[in-house]
Amino acid sequence: MGHKDGKPYPPDKNSWKIPVALMVVVLCGFSFYLGGIFCSEKERYVTKEVNREDETETPRGNAVQTKAVSFPECSADYQDYTPCTDPRRWKKYGLHRLTFMERHCPPNFERKECLVAPPDGYKVPIRWPKSKNECWYRNVPYDWINKQKSNQHWLIKEGEKFIFPGGGTMFPNGVGKYVDLMQDLIPQMTDGTIRTAIDTGCGVASWGGDLLDRGILTVSLAPRDNHEAQVQFALERGIPAVLGIISTQRLPFPSNSFDMAHCSRCLIPWTEFGGVYLLEIHRILRPGGFWVLSGPPVNYENRWRGWNTTIEEQKSDYEKLQDLLTSMCFKLFNKKDDIAVWQKLTDNSCYTKLDNPDNYPPKCDDGTEPDSAWYTPLRPCVVVPNLAAKKLKLNALAKWPQRLHVAPERVSDVRGGSEGAFKHDDVKWKVRAKHYKKLLPAIGTEKIRNVMDMNTLYGGFAAALIEDPLWVMNVVSSYAANTLPVVYDRGLIGTFHDWCEAFSTYPRTYDLLHLDDLFTSESHRCEMKYVLLEMDRILRPNGYAIIRESSYFVDAIATMAKGMRWSCHKEDTEYGVENEKILICQKKLWYSKQSSE
Repeated sequence: MGHKDGKPYPPDKNSWKIPVALMVVVLCGFSFYLGGIFCSEKERYVTKEVNREDETETPRGNAVQTKAVSFPECSADYQDYTPCTDPRRWKKYGLHRLTFMERHCPPNFERKECLVAPPDGYKVPIRWPKSKNECWYRNVPYDWINKQKSNQHWLIKEGEKFIFPGGGTMFPNGVGKYVDLMQDLIPQMTDGTIRTAIDTGCGVASWGGDLLDRGILTVSLAPRDNHEAQVQFALERGIPAVLGIISTQRLPFPSNSFDMAHCSRCLIPWTEFGGVYLLEIHRILRPGGFWVLSGPPVNYENRWRGWNTTIEEQKSDYEKLQDLLTSMCFKLFNKKDDIAVWQKLTDNSCYTKLDNPDNYPPKCDDGTEPDSAWYTPLRPCVVVPNLAAKKLKLNALAKWPQRLHVAPERVSDVRGGSEGAFKHDDVKWKVRAKHYKKLLPAIGTEKIRNVMDMNTLYGGFAAALIEDPLWVMNVVSSYAANTLPVVYDRGLIGTFHDWCEAFSTYPRTYDLLHLDDLFTSESHRCEMKYVLLEMDRILRPNGYAIIRESSYFVDAIATMAKGMRWSCHKEDTEYGVENEKILICQKKLWYSKQSSE
């Protein structure tokens, strides 16, 4: 009711007391009701986890929990799926410098949440060392190389197998004689000086396979191209290899790391685009390291007729190549027949000339991090090595195998790194590896050949297994401390990678995956589900995973692994601590219900 002039009466203060009290009672009751619902739902969720099958124990405290899941099969046409180098997506990218063959990972909404099935007729791979010379045709069912390269003896199909006679474009009569000649030209290949190498355009990796017998560990590199499966053939044989191409981005390796680089008619246009491809070889090759080239334009005087060119053109190409190599501080070391060898210089005199602004290629400015190599664009400039480092040069390193356990000089470049820290890590992994062999007796047998350490520090796991008939691809996260130079300095191989993305390899290429607190380190960036699905993609059927992880994650990992048709059992670490556990998992061999025909 209002005044007669229209203004309201002032409210009676006592009239609000009852509604306010009533509202408080209602809100308290409603909150109690919601709390009961929340608690019952939470209890029901935990109970569901407790009652899942005994693959894992009940999570304690704040451990990650996940519901049981079963991942479907991918369609049959994904049997050779390489997510970040997928030919289905090539048309989205440019042809210039073959950039479409570089890494182009799918966006999150296109990521596959399915299990890649093996091809029809897939068999357990032939074991090393027999696998070096033969593999099952149905495991890598591609005929292109056989049809196009049979005259060069890359491989021959015989019945159910591919046979590798050791031929190549520049060594159709066998890789052994080819490497023998190379050793005559480079004596450092025979005395333990040269330990690590990279083969660009590797074919089926016969060069890298031959060097294994000579104590040299090679990363064989090839793109996913019309050869169908060069890298897959290499890994099926048990030879280290990764998918990659020198195009517009740096290769995923640190500077001054490889002792030798090799190109056997790899069709890389070394002198084009300002020489950026050769500059990248210069970056990853350590001072005193060797670059070996066979094929055009080497030995053009005798070979030009078979190259669909003229002797004048080939002579010009060779002179242009020699001038470019000289300008970036290489010297011709040796040359005979089809093989020419250049050596990266170790003294300052050449590099000081690069300060002259009239010289080409110029010296890279200080803002270019030499080891930055994850989606880092190539630049037409010379990365000058730190020549003040006493043990960066090839002839300053200890010879193999002593090199393996000598603390590299570059360990001091790592935050918290020191000779003492390196030695401690070396001893620690010897103890861990001994424990792993008790938990997984297959280590050290013919069942395990291709191994990946998914997040290494200094390569300690690989070093501890050096006497076993296997090799290890050491992976350092592109977001972690840069320890990969240390891995290479001790005579091991590895690559940078980001586990939020797919690895540069084909499906079914590793026998054993090892990780040490990977999810603890990367779970804030990478979704566990996708990392585990990627592990399943690259792991061979009947292959193993050693997952060393915080107790916070192990139960959730085991639950997801079960959904990928893995069998896992949880074990204590070598010291039996409660906050860290080890999962030993094996991927089951299964066949698709679909047909790939």
